[in-house]
Amino acid sequence: MADQLSPSTRERFDREVAKFPAEQKQSAVMACLAIVQAESGWVSAAAEKLVADYLGMPPIAVHEVTTFYNMYNQQPVGRFKFNVCTNLPCQLRDGAKALHHLEQRLGIKMGETTADGLFTLQQSECLGACADSPVLLVNDLTMCSFMSNDKLDQLVDGLKGASE
Repeated sequence: MADQLSPSTRERFDREVAKFPAEQKQSAVMACLAIVQAESGWVSAAAEKLVADYLGMPPIAVHEVTTFYNMYNQQPVGRFKFNVCTNLPCQLRDGAKALHHLEQRLGIKMGETTADGLFTLQQSECLGACADSPVLLVNDLTMCSFMSNDKLDQLVDGLKGASE
């Protein structure tokens, strides 16, 4: 993202802000951050500042939103982002083992991206599927449940194959 909003981004922001009363335009902060991320793949500090300026918010208030939610990437990520639930219920049902298996399989640690840029591995707080653990979320959209080591390997292989 450049040092200013593109006309198309500004139009998208305008549509989101229009959903709220004028004095509550800051309510569109999450939608604006999602737009930035959709365009850039992540939310940089410069992008946070642009959102803050547009919405009339202090930059720290935007940064607090970006850092609170797992769905906002604060650095570039791989084509496939895995958020593995590490909350207590999943830990009790092999969530830590699933995370460790993916670290070994991908050759990276949590928070890192593979050298080929395909996979980023992150931990996540509760994904709301405790009974299905271990669970992970792929690219903030697709929930994968009951992820045994075999299923994790199949997922990695399938995504690798689809990207070739």
